[in-house]
Amino acid sequence: MAKAEDFSKIWNPQPKSPGIREKIKNTINPPPPLRQKLALALYKLKVQNNKLEYIIAKMKERDRSLFEKVVQAQVEKDSTRAAMYASEVAELRKLTKSLVMAKAAVEKVTLRLETIMVMGDVLVGLTPIVGVIKDLRRHLVGLVPEIGLEMAEIGELLESVVTEAGEFSGFMSAPTVYNEETRKILEEAAAIAEQRMRTEFPELPSSFPQASPQQENK
Repeated sequence: MAKAEDFSKIWNPQPKSPGIREKIKNTINPPPPLRQKLALALYKLKVQNNKLEYIIAKMKERDRSLFEKVVQAQVEKDSTRAAMYASEVAELRKLTKSLVMAKAAVEKVTLRLETIMVMGDVLVGLTPIVGVIKDLRRHLVGLVPEIGLEMAEIGELLESVVTEAGEFSGFMSAPTVYNEETRKILEEAAAIAEQRMRTEFPELPSSFPQASPQQENK
């Protein structure tokens, strides 16, 4: 006579431990729960990118208004007022450049995350992204606190994906942020920001104060 335990094993079989092939497959092509987390992180990144785009557009409007006041003051030969407005433009552009750089970094991270979801390779692909997001959180929390906090949540979400992917693949060590790749992404974003600022913002007259390289790096 069959025992109750036998029926239990038939109806509720215990999952087999994944073999080497399954571990590699789970690392390259993550299971559904991990893919859902990646999709959520991707959605959140796009939301933050849209917020940055809106803020930058508003700042461009403000810049245009101030720049016109600089020109008008010059026409009226009011050098004191022109210098005051020019100083405001310079300060506004320092902040705008920081946000443009952050937006460019978010765009690059979003593109890489989309590639990871198609191609896989979670452990290698995600670690530099986590590093970039950590830097962006520190960069943005003092500029736009709401976005900085959202970036912190996205970073934690992606870190959990890296950790779980390591567990699925059998590698239990803590995830390592690839500093070199992280630095490369941020440098590319900074170069994009520099180009966009030159293209989209007219230069101030050289006789008026502008932000020095030392000030911009503060």
